[in-house]
Amino acid sequence: MLTKFLVDEAQLADLVAPVGRLSSAEPLSGGMFATAFRLHFDDGRRAVAKIVGADTSRFLTYELGLLGTEALTYRMLERSGVPVPRVLHTDFTRELLDADLVVAEHLPGVPWLGRELDEAQTAVVRRNLGAVMASLHRVDAPSFGYPAADAGLSAATWREAFVLMIEAVLADAERWQVVLPAERVRAAVAAHADALDTVTRAAVVHTDLWEGNVFIDPDSLDVVGIIDTERTLWGDPLHELVGADQFGTGEPNADLLAGDAAAGGVLSRELATPTGPTRLQLSRLYFSLVLAVEPTMRGYEGEWAVGYENGARSNLALALDRLASTSTAS
Repeated sequence: MLTKFLVDEAQLADLVAPVGRLSSAEPLSGGMFATAFRLHFDDGRRAVAKIVGADTSRFLTYELGLLGTEALTYRMLERSGVPVPRVLHTDFTRELLDADLVVAEHLPGVPWLGRELDEAQTAVVRRNLGAVMASLHRVDAPSFGYPAADAGLSAATWREAFVLMIEAVLADAERWQVVLPAERVRAAVAAHADALDTVTRAAVVHTDLWEGNVFIDPDSLDVVGIIDTERTLWGDPLHELVGADQFGTGEPNADLLAGDAAAGGVLSRELATPTGPTRLQLSRLYFSLVLAVEPTMRGYEGEWAVGYENGARSNLALALDRLASTSTAS
């Protein structure tokens, strides 16, 4: 079973000393593997510390080096208009603890997750999030794939990076004896590789913009914060739509697309291209593979874990069927 890294307050105070003198720290819940704290410093400042232990045995390949990716992404987005926290300190030396550390500013607002919003209010938040996506995807990336060198999943083209990503999760599945239709997956990707070649510019893609990673102003419903950029990749902006709704199978949310378009984003235009629907299904294929492997690799337990994996497998089969029925001429 995946367990979080244990750290006491004295250790934490030493880790964050370059930021300031720690007054108190509150554990934060919600993450699946990172240990997180809300920090209070003597001078009145607040920050958030995220700690991930060096043991990566239950990580998927794409997650290797993920805290470095988080810090890198926050810094890349500093002047983009995307409301991410400023990085205050990092420590990847593992001299004080056998773990990696990122300390970032404490964001304003409240998590979208758990807010009791009516349908109209939810539509407003989704449009505002679409506008944030537009700003995010305007940021250029230097290559394709996952940026962390430890993952080894970057390449000069989106096709090359995507194939590496697919092969990595299939290898993870084999390592953990998770049975997947690997050859059918490879055949589907090969049949539609030309669609991947139409992505010639690498955008910064958060990949995990669900309600728990979005902070809103409870009055205006503006999106005032985006967190957890550790799974960010560089590639097709359409990948974002799947990351924001990882178990979704229908059309992307209309309010999200409208907000993106109103802010000058590319998502609707890309979906309307001849290859757009195929690229969306390929991204759904990839996410379904990841979600199907996670329960075994993480050691999830209980009925919810069974439902999680079954849902992922159902979506995987659906993505494969849709790709099989799509002309390879795309």
